[in-house]
Amino acid sequence: MPQLNTSTWLITIMSTILTLFIMFQLKISKYYFYSNPEPTTIKSRKYTTPWETKWTKIYLPHSLPLR
Repeated sequence: MPQLNTSTWLITIMSTILTLFIMFQLKISKYYFYSNPEPTTIKSRKYTTPWETKWTKIYLPHSLPLR
């Protein structure tokens, strides 16, 4: 019964690991990462309503004069 030759296993495993490492490095290097991400400013729109131009006074119960 022949024995299993394990002398080439180290070379096979090392070359597989090296190949996988190179493939992942090449795949990752295709992406562009921003060096300094900054939040974008969002400008809020001012909606004009008809009652904003009129002068109104709200009478609260506590602000009314005593009788």
